[in-house]
Amino acid sequence: MNELKAKILDLLKEDARLSPATIATMLGAEEAEVSSAIDEMERDHVIVKYAAVVNWSKVDDEKVTALIEVECSPERGRGFESIAERIYLYPEVKSVYLMSGAYDLCVEIDGKNLKEVASFVSNKLSTIESVISTKTFFILKKYKQDGIIFEEFEDDHRLPISP
Repeated sequence: MNELKAKILDLLKEDARLSPATIATMLGAEEAEVSSAIDEMERDHVIVKYAAVVNWSKVDDEKVTALIEVECSPERGRGFESIAERIYLYPEVKSVYLMSGAYDLCVEIDGKNLKEVASFVSNKLSTIESVISTKTFFILKKYKQDGIIFEEFEDDHRLPISP
């Protein structure tokens, strides 16, 4: 990947609403060159989607997010690929990661409530033949996501007291 594309990706990661003209101005490049690079990265699935980072706690308190550690046995010839594929095809699943360490996959899901998440784990995830065990962790509060701090904080304006 060339340097221009890397810089474009960095800018779009910070603000996906930037226009090619704005990006070109910021990088000192030609708008046509930036547009062409973006089109090429979209075609090659380097840029997969443009999305907003949303602080859902400000919008919908009923939504539940869980991280699920999944221990599974890999399939001959495909490793964890087919298991991950079965899992990521479920609409509740936001993300699936292959991990190193004590478990094999980390699955992030969204549900309307705790019962819905529990039902997904017991009725769908745990019943997959290669799945050995699962551990579910509910996210209680997000402080930071994708480099974005959700809560505004005030600086401590108190004066220090020395003895």
